[in-house]
Amino acid sequence: MKKMQWIQATSAVVLAAGYLMSGAAQAQSKPQVIIGYEDNGADPYMVSMEEHLFEKHMKADVQYKLFSSGPAAMSALASNSLTFMCGLGVPPLVTAIAQGLPMAIVYNQERYTNAAGIVVKPDSGIHDVAGLKGKNIAIVAGSQASFELATFLAQAKVPYSSVTQINMAPPQMRTSWVTGAIDAAIVWDPVFSALRASGGKAIKTDGDLPRESSSYNVCIANSDWAKAHPDLVSGFVSALDAGYQVTMKDRDKALAEMAHATGVTVPVAKGELDGYELFSGADQTTPKVMGIDAGVKTSATYLTLVNTAKVLNQIGRIPSVPANFDNNVAPQYAKHLTH
Repeated sequence: MKKMQWIQATSAVVLAAGYLMSGAAQAQSKPQVIIGYEDNGADPYMVSMEEHLFEKHMKADVQYKLFSSGPAAMSALASNSLTFMCGLGVPPLVTAIAQGLPMAIVYNQERYTNAAGIVVKPDSGIHDVAGLKGKNIAIVAGSQASFELATFLAQAKVPYSSVTQINMAPPQMRTSWVTGAIDAAIVWDPVFSALRASGGKAIKTDGDLPRESSSYNVCIANSDWAKAHPDLVSGFVSALDAGYQVTMKDRDKALAEMAHATGVTVPVAKGELDGYELFSGADQTTPKVMGIDAGVKTSATYLTLVNTAKVLNQIGRIPSVPANFDNNVAPQYAKHLTH
């Protein structure tokens, strides 16, 4: 009898151990997903992060990594040490595509309207874009700002080379602004708003750019990886849409979470968020964002890639304009969110 009880007890222990080992194996088998992001100011994807919506919608071990700018994230994407990158401007993406890297937009987050642009010092003597000639302007070289500056200068018929560009990360711009090392800056929130709050005057905002040649924040992934993991990408897109939905339905809650994530006050977060035209998951497949099927090539996102490439080629950032961007705009992962 005792022997039988011992056998049963031993069997129970072995069985329990087996379940534990099985559970551990399942936990270990979860793919690791690393989501990169920038501090672009208040943004719905911060709600997705704060409420663990990425973990909810993806069967993955989700981790996050902050980058100071888009160009800084591209090497991580190229080496496959980063799965997704959000808050990325279009120029770093176009530059990567021109270099042959297989990158695709899986979600267009928003269009900048009043959350980015050119801000000048009150004592600089600069009153419009033409006044930038011969002046020093702070810029994140290779970022969305390079495209914007070139576009604004061309509109004002000011030679691109006539403006002295000083490459620096957004946080450094605040210090250079105070010391007088720069006369102007072309940057995005939160620094754009901070410089205006300190007396700076905005002479151009991204809202002045046309939709098909505009400034967007996008989320991207390696297109080859995305094709091999469509369920993870669709879950990622669902999580972004869920953060958007919370932002639309409970603005106060969302702003509090964004403020917490960025370390600013709620009023500041509100001001930053008001500078965007936000896009939902359902918006992704519409012409104003990425379109779908045959409509992709005429969508605002696709045409912005084309027009950005032309500008970057003209200013010497890329050697040639890619033949097409057919593999770089991927609205299909949001198709399940179409209402």
